[in-house]
Amino acid sequence: LLEMVAYGGGSVQAGGSLRLSCAASRYIEGRHCLGWFRQAPGKEREAVAGFTPYGRKTDYSASVAGRFTISKDASVATLYLQMNNLKTGDTAMYYCAAGNVGLCGRAPLEASLYDEWGRGTQVTVSS
Repeated sequence: LLEMVAYGGGSVQAGGSLRLSCAASRYIEGRHCLGWFRQAPGKEREAVAGFTPYGRKTDYSASVAGRFTISKDASVATLYLQMNNLKTGDTAMYYCAAGNVGLCGRAPLEASLYDEWGRGTQVTVSS
């Protein structure tokens, strides 16, 4: 896997689940925020979930809280996003991202504070 390239997207019906993954060996340890963001056609990029090192802060956007879970597995240097009970409004291109904690640590859902972005994976949810 290439660094910061998201995998695991696809087409599902509303109510279904997907798990996205992203290789992040350069950022999984140390002073980096890690997060997931998404962007739909004609819309601004928006935050999904993000966390700071050492579990200091983990945030979810209100639209996904209770349905999505961000996690990491340092042993395989991978970031995950488990998405349950998907809705049509979740349809978007999903991206993983990393940033220096000195910039993003106080606001891990602020996309402008992340500076490492990879290729996204498309998630399409049908009714």
